[in-house]
Amino acid sequence: MTKERKILLLCLNAFETMEFSPFVDVFGWAHDDFNCDIGIAICGFNRTIVSTFGVSITADILIDDVDADQYDALAIPGGFEEYGFYKEAYHEKTLNLIRSFHSHHKPIASVCVAAFPLAKSGILKNRKATTYHLQGGYKREELKNFGVVLGEEWIVVDDNIITSSCPKTAPDVAFRLLEMLTSQEKAFEVKKVMGY
Repeated sequence: MTKERKILLLCLNAFETMEFSPFVDVFGWAHDDFNCDIGIAICGFNRTIVSTFGVSITADILIDDVDADQYDALAIPGGFEEYGFYKEAYHEKTLNLIRSFHSHHKPIASVCVAAFPLAKSGILKNRKATTYHLQGGYKREELKNFGVVLGEEWIVVDDNIITSSCPKTAPDVAFRLLEMLTSQEKAFEVKKVMGY
């Protein structure tokens, strides 16, 4: 019997639920309907993690207890600065976790402004990436200051790293991660039964 692969879904304080839930749903459908051996573990700084708009979720594992070797990919939904997202996003524990996954060349998927902890960790320097593109593109300019080569696509894939431009992209980011961990054909099958 093969060991189930696992995605670490890092939910930081003030995460966006719209950017979190597609990972749970896409990989849930893949697991239950297509026998994909991929599970998800929700990770946070605290056992209870509160989203931007007040929805609470429960972490399966605390960031202090994570052994990156036990996971096959990292996914990070973005969040709102006004609600304190960057306090944990820029915390050294978050940055070190990102560096650990990257050093083992494991897939890392981020949605919207979750590109910023990736950039702050140093893994996006001279790499192609994107982030929130609306409201005059000011967040893209901020990202560029980290030495990032800005991509124009809504979703940018540079080797093992996926970044995206807004909350709307979250399902497609989850499908891209599924494709990285399985195959293009498998991701297409799951997309089809989910109505995408």
